[in-house]
Amino acid sequence: MKEKTKKLKIVLFTGYNCNNRCVFCIDADKRALPERTTKELLALIYAAGKQGADILEIIGGEATIRPDFTALVRAAKKVGIASVVCATNGRVLADLAASQKIVDAGLDAVIFSIHGPSAGVHDALTASPGSFDQLMKGMANLKKLGFRRISGNTTVVKSNMRALPALAGLYVKLGVRNVEYIFVDPTYGGAKNAFDELVPKISAAAPYIKKALRIGLAAGLDQWKARYVPLCHFKGYETQISEINERTLFLTEHWAPDFKNTDAIGSRRVVSRRRPPACAGCARFQVCEGLWVEYLNHYGDGELKAVKSRV
Repeated sequence: MKEKTKKLKIVLFTGYNCNNRCVFCIDADKRALPERTTKELLALIYAAGKQGADILEIIGGEATIRPDFTALVRAAKKVGIASVVCATNGRVLADLAASQKIVDAGLDAVIFSIHGPSAGVHDALTASPGSFDQLMKGMANLKKLGFRRISGNTTVVKSNMRALPALAGLYVKLGVRNVEYIFVDPTYGGAKNAFDELVPKISAAAPYIKKALRIGLAAGLDQWKARYVPLCHFKGYETQISEINERTLFLTEHWAPDFKNTDAIGSRRVVSRRRPPACAGCARFQVCEGLWVEYLNHYGDGELKAVKSRV
C-alpha cells in the first residue's frame, strides 16, 4: 500500500523502439525486444489506475512513435490518473497535427530530452541528423497550442558537459521551469559499452553542472536539479538533488517489458549504486547514493571526500 504522504508514480515502458539512436542510451542493447501490444498496455494502464497511481509516466524507447499513443493517454485519463506524463525526444511533435492530437488526448506534461544547446552537439549524441531542429519545432508547436507543462532533461557525458552552461542559457530562453541534468548511467547499454568514450569523471563534470544550476537560479528557475551525483561534489546544492527530492515526494515503480521494479528508488542502492569506503563518516552518508558501481569499477573512489560537517 502506498504511503499517503507520497505520490505513487508508475513509469510505463511501451517498449524499446526509438527513432533516435542515442549513443549513451541505457536501452541500446534492447532494441530487438518486441514492443508491447496495445492490449497489453491498456491492461497495464487499467492496473495502474486500480493501484491508485497518481502519476503515469509513459516512456520507451520513444512512445510517441506508436500509432496507439494517443489512445494510451486517453485510457490513462479515463481510469482516473491525475497526471499523465510523457518523456520524449520531441521529433513526432514537430508535426503540428500530431501535437494537436496528443494535446487533445489529455496529456498533462511533457519532458523533452535535450542533450546540447545546438544541433551539432545534440545530433551527434542522438546519432540522428535533424533531431535537434525537430525537437525545437515540437516544443514550439506545444507552446503554440497553449501547452505549458514542459520540462527538460539532459544526459551529461564527456562530449556535452562543457556545453551545459550554454544549454542552460537555452533552457532559460525557452522558459523551461523544470530541468534535470542527469549524470550518465553506465550500468547497461551504450555508456557501458563505450565507457571510456562517454563517461566523464565526476570531478570534471560537476563544475559545469553546478554552473548550469546557478544559471537557472539566477533566472528565477529554482526547480532545476542534478541527478545521480555524489553530494561531496555538490555542497550547497542539496535542495537541487533529484534523489533527495524524489525520496521525499514519490514512490516509484518501473513497469518494463523485461522487468518490473516496485521500488525503483530503493533498489538503486542495492543494485547499481554504491557509497564506497571513501564515504565512511560523511555527514551526508544517509542521503547520498554515491556513484554508479560501473563507474567505481573504472575510476575508483579517489574523487570522493567525506563531508565532515553539515554546514
